[in-house]
Amino acid sequence: MGFTPALHAEWIKIRTLRPLVGGLCAMLSATLVFSGFSVVSASSADAATGSGGEDLDPLFSVLFGVSFGQIAAIAFATTAVSSEFHGGALRLSLAAVPHRGRWFAAKLTAIALPVLTVGLTTGLITVAVGSAVLGERADGLGTADRLRGALGCGLYLTLMALLAAGLTAVLRSGTAALSILVPFLLIVSFVVGDMSGDVADLLPDRAGQVVLHSRWEGPLGPWTGLAVTALWTATAVVAGAWRIRRRDA
Repeated sequence: MGFTPALHAEWIKIRTLRPLVGGLCAMLSATLVFSGFSVVSASSADAATGSGGEDLDPLFSVLFGVSFGQIAAIAFATTAVSSEFHGGALRLSLAAVPHRGRWFAAKLTAIALPVLTVGLTTGLITVAVGSAVLGERADGLGTADRLRGALGCGLYLTLMALLAAGLTAVLRSGTAALSILVPFLLIVSFVVGDMSGDVADLLPDRAGQVVLHSRWEGPLGPWTGLAVTALWTATAVVAGAWRIRRRDA
């Protein structure tokens, strides 16, 4: 079976599994909800203090929910890959696509395309609505900043989903991958960041999220930060491909 039929087969799997469709919906809703809380809180705080929003990072304020939307993205990816390791599903997949590298590439593409589509849609909606709610506090955001934030949202979520997919292939368990990634993203990264300074800027989540800020400090800019995240993702994907090639189905 060639790559296109393999990709079509993997897309059918994703489209027909409710937990996967739910994961994509959760990525959109979680980002919007938590971004809404962030924007409302920022507006309330400025109104209470009369600061005028001088210390506010408007782009990150409207995209704050991406930090929570990424949990749904990695859950989507881990579920899509780990489902192959239950009930002999991987043996059936490899019977149809004997070339393991081609099958894994189709699986990753079937994960990346919907995450990127939902991520870009989420970014555009969140930036548009959040900027409108912030009002004059978002006046410093130009069109280029808004587009960068929306594009960065889609790319960042896609990279994190692929990183999770690669790690799941290495561990052959979605539960194991989530037990590593979720605490890391929600707790460890912040603790390490507070203790290690610039070294933490090279962690995949902190590096990638620079693109969500209208201003930033440290050695990485928006696109170099995404490049660092892409290196982490590539490492996980290569390790996952090696594991699939070497391990029995």
